[in-house]
Amino acid sequence: MPTPASTAQVDVAQPETPVTPVTPGFSSTSPDETSNGNDPWAVFDSNASGGFSNNWAAQPEGTETGKTSSNAWPSGGQGHPQAYQGPDIYPYPCLIDLSGAEDDEWDEEWDDVKSSGGYAESEAGEGGAINRGGAHGSSMKIALNKFPGFSKSGPELYLLSKLPAKGTKLSVYTGEVGPVWAYPDYQLDCVVADPKKGSKMYGLKSYIEYQVIPTTTNKPVIHRYKHFDWLYERLLEKFGSAIPIPSLPDKQVTGRFEEEFIKMRMERLQGWMSRMCRHPVVSSSEVFQLFLSYKDEKDWKMGKRKAEKDETVGVMVFSTIEPEGLPDLDLTEVEQKCEQFNRFTKAMDDGVKDLLTVGNEHWKRCTGPLPKEYQRIGKAFQNLSSVFISSGYEGEAVLTDALTAAGKTYEEIAQMVAEQPKKDLHFLMETNNEYKGLLGCFPDTIGVHKAAIEKVKEADKLVAAGKITPSDKITMSKRASTMSYSLQAEMNHFHSNRIYDYNRVMQQYLEQQVKFYEMIAEKLRHAHGQFTTM
Repeated sequence: MPTPASTAQVDVAQPETPVTPVTPGFSSTSPDETSNGNDPWAVFDSNASGGFSNNWAAQPEGTETGKTSSNAWPSGGQGHPQAYQGPDIYPYPCLIDLSGAEDDEWDEEWDDVKSSGGYAESEAGEGGAINRGGAHGSSMKIALNKFPGFSKSGPELYLLSKLPAKGTKLSVYTGEVGPVWAYPDYQLDCVVADPKKGSKMYGLKSYIEYQVIPTTTNKPVIHRYKHFDWLYERLLEKFGSAIPIPSLPDKQVTGRFEEEFIKMRMERLQGWMSRMCRHPVVSSSEVFQLFLSYKDEKDWKMGKRKAEKDETVGVMVFSTIEPEGLPDLDLTEVEQKCEQFNRFTKAMDDGVKDLLTVGNEHWKRCTGPLPKEYQRIGKAFQNLSSVFISSGYEGEAVLTDALTAAGKTYEEIAQMVAEQPKKDLHFLMETNNEYKGLLGCFPDTIGVHKAAIEKVKEADKLVAAGKITPSDKITMSKRASTMSYSLQAEMNHFHSNRIYDYNRVMQQYLEQQVKFYEMIAEKLRHAHGQFTTM
């Protein structure tokens, strides 16, 4: 798989048995707008997940898309893995928030409700983290009691706690663009397909299940939406401090067994899985591999329980990351890069939202007043033809036929205009909607890093006050450097994906626009040829 800016390849190690404490995960974006039936893109605003085909973002600028079983968007404008078939379909009404939902049983019903997983926002100064309770985090909190004045959550858990025993690590190394993740040689992919309705309790409870087929085994595994939701919660809890995890498409109570909704959900789940597959850290994780290739129900349940007891979550995920042979970073320089990236993501967020607003307005115009204008022109031409026919003059048949044909041409153009957003604007909007969600995750991730840097800056005072030792200060600095390498690797991964994604989607959009206007021009040329010059 290509790496950012054509960097060298390194084997990526995968964490083995999880160790140490439960700490905060991170919430991804919450919707900025409320869905409503008059907004054709409200459904996209109501969830942070958008969609790409799998070979996109794994490939940096200037590379060719690899061929896998999950195709990138075809040039014909069909088959996008998260295609939404037009506006005003299923704007996710009646969402119910239920905290603390559990999934201990294979067949428990989760499809009717929106589960938040029991997250609550932490105090300011915790890096925007989302705290999640858990009994197995107590050992790390106890370990921190020997450092007076330190919080029992947030980056301190990693900066000064006793780390788990050495195991295989996730590598960060220096590439042409700076720190980058170690990308595997083989690009993982998967296909979400074949939705089928299942039931339990003698048909009283129904659900939709999907086949998920990874390219590593080509063997399908069966999952319901609640299992995707469980995976999201695990990834968020484990990696959210270091890696933005975009949210799933929302759950829905009404209309969830209707064909269009099932198709839309499947395609959006495909897009979410594709993005996860493209991330070298997430895709190599034990929990993600379990989701893709469990052997049977027993294997799934055992793997779930193991994942739910994973203690290298929250900020402790940094204990599994190892900058290979890299020197400690200058934290002042890192702060400057972090602030620059923070400004960029905020500006990009504004730009993305602006494009979504403009695109939304254009979609409404293309599916509303604009086709009507073309229809009115067409009818006016045909009415004029009828008037000319009523003259009874024998020499004007060619003219009246041509006028009628021109009127019908404009009616056909009206239909083309109404259908065109699904062929081009849709994909552009989907891409921007996914980036809107992804950008909304970065403040929390950056916040953890900033909080760690602030703690390191306090180290001299803490040593002077006798709260930590000089050795503790060195440890804090080294671990903050590891966090900085991780953040910069994620920043470079984001930029590499962004450049490829927007190159691809703009090519897609403009190709479809060219085809659209060429078809209109051809129809107008044909209509023009019907008229003769005396």
